[in-house]
Amino acid sequence: MELGEHISQRYNQELEDIRSKVLKMGGLVEAQAENGVKALLQRDAELAENVATADDKINALEVEIDEDCVQVIALRQPTASDLRLVFAVGKVITDLERLGDEAAKIGKYSKKLAKKKTITGMHAELSHLSELALSLLHDSLDAFARLDDERAVQLLAKNDKINREFNALSRILITHMMENPRNIKNALRISWCARSLERIGRYSINICEHVVYLVKGKDIRHTDLDEVLAELFPDDDL
Repeated sequence: MELGEHISQRYNQELEDIRSKVLKMGGLVEAQAENGVKALLQRDAELAENVATADDKINALEVEIDEDCVQVIALRQPTASDLRLVFAVGKVITDLERLGDEAAKIGKYSKKLAKKKTITGMHAELSHLSELALSLLHDSLDAFARLDDERAVQLLAKNDKINREFNALSRILITHMMENPRNIKNALRISWCARSLERIGRYSINICEHVVYLVKGKDIRHTDLDEVLAELFPDDDL
């Protein structure tokens, strides 16, 4: 799908500017999430502090893009795919702002964990969960940038994998807390980081759903993946 062309070149530019700002916001969020994970896994207190306090630009972009969308609706009265773009952008930037918040939480807890004795056996599990969440975030933003609805639908299946990894890590943490009560505080901090990673995956899935809505005009939230595939891509092997 490509953005439609209009008689007014200024209107074309306004829509493209909005899309570009969303991609910029997505880039900031992705960098924030990557730094949060790096701070967590490397026990980098200084980087963790930066991540915990660095979401001002993300919040400012959300407000700016919201205002741009309101202006387009008020002055251009968009219809069809243009209106879907504006609505989808509003939802995407909300999820991006929430993604930024989750990254900041990882920074906050990582700062405390960096100063404490680590719980053995957690690094591999956290690394795997982090890799899955960051990969899904990157790919969902790429699907939005390319307006690639097929790729967006393919990514929906990754949510279950992230949920399984999160649940497995949670069980390990519970075991650590039961075996040694002195681990409880740090185990809870790790659990909160893991929860933020799970939510990063969830919000990334939301972005994929918005891409499908934007391209196909179909709201697939709360819809079984098999139903989505059968209805939207009946002849494709996705």
